[in-house]
Amino acid sequence: AFLEMADEVAASTMVNYFTSCMAQLRGRAVYVQFSNHKELKTDQTHSNANASAQAALQAASALSGQNDTQGGPNTVLRVIVEHMVYPVTLDVLCQIFTRFGKVMKIVTFTKNNTFQALIQYPDVVTAQAAKLSLDGQNIYNSCCTLRIEYSKLSSLNVKYNNDKSRDYMNPNLPTGDPGLDATLALGAAGMPLAGFQLPSAAAASALGAAGIRLAGTMGATGCVLLVSNLNEEMVTPDALFTLFGVYGDVQRVKILYNKKDSALIQMSEPHQAHLAMTHMDKLRVFGKQIRVMPSKHQTVQLPKEGQPDAGLTKDYSNSALHRFKKPGSKNYQNIYPPSSTLHLSNIP
Repeated sequence: AFLEMADEVAASTMVNYFTSCMAQLRGRAVYVQFSNHKELKTDQTHSNANASAQAALQAASALSGQNDTQGGPNTVLRVIVEHMVYPVTLDVLCQIFTRFGKVMKIVTFTKNNTFQALIQYPDVVTAQAAKLSLDGQNIYNSCCTLRIEYSKLSSLNVKYNNDKSRDYMNPNLPTGDPGLDATLALGAAGMPLAGFQLPSAAAASALGAAGIRLAGTMGATGCVLLVSNLNEEMVTPDALFTLFGVYGDVQRVKILYNKKDSALIQMSEPHQAHLAMTHMDKLRVFGKQIRVMPSKHQTVQLPKEGQPDAGLTKDYSNSALHRFKKPGSKNYQNIYPPSSTLHLSNIP
């Protein structure tokens, strides 16, 4: 479209403003630049067409206004997942949207049988970058399409940290489950949690989000996972690296020397550890149902020189097989729970 301003000063002001701050019109990027035309000329034909266009615009505005949840550029994005063949979790969304900046809060819900989420960034620029890059993209191949628009909400009010909502700026919020909250409170008070079993992967994720260690101490959620009930005759550090490497970049693996059915796995980022825990807990591996939960350890220590280890500890920090070290990697689009179907890539 051509716009004629009252004078060149007003036109220059408009162009300069939208050069530094991209315009958004109904979710579409609008580019503003100078035209070769010095003046716009109109005649009766244009007037008639303009009247028809105005009538159509008014009708469209009235129709869209009946159920308009979209606002202008904002720190809060409204995400709709279409064609959701595979489950999409809060942690999956966090991993995807963290690529563009710090995610502050996420709230997920289902409306009109469609999975939706509200995601809050600290500033408009970050939200805008995420929207422009991800709108219309698929989380998994040919399905789980992201439709993103700006929310009318300027901030999200998160009351619970669980598998439906998360405030990453306040990890001490309750889960909303009275039984789990009571258990976490005991742990925070320093009381032993011996024999404590997480009831589900979702609860495990909530436990990590609440910042509670299984040892009963308060602290920030870490990158180290404790994996137990492994088949000690079959499991190796390389096998665990490959298995957990689907959900994040594994840095180190230690199979415990005196308890070889258990292992410590250090991921690159805390949210990768959460993602792996959510999908891997209670999975059958080599004929046994493994358990995955947060570890009290901040890092996995390498054995000292001369200390017996029998090759049970390996460092993968420089591995060429890391899937997520490249920003914008397509591997972010292939994160989903274990199933009988494999996705192969890079086939010659």
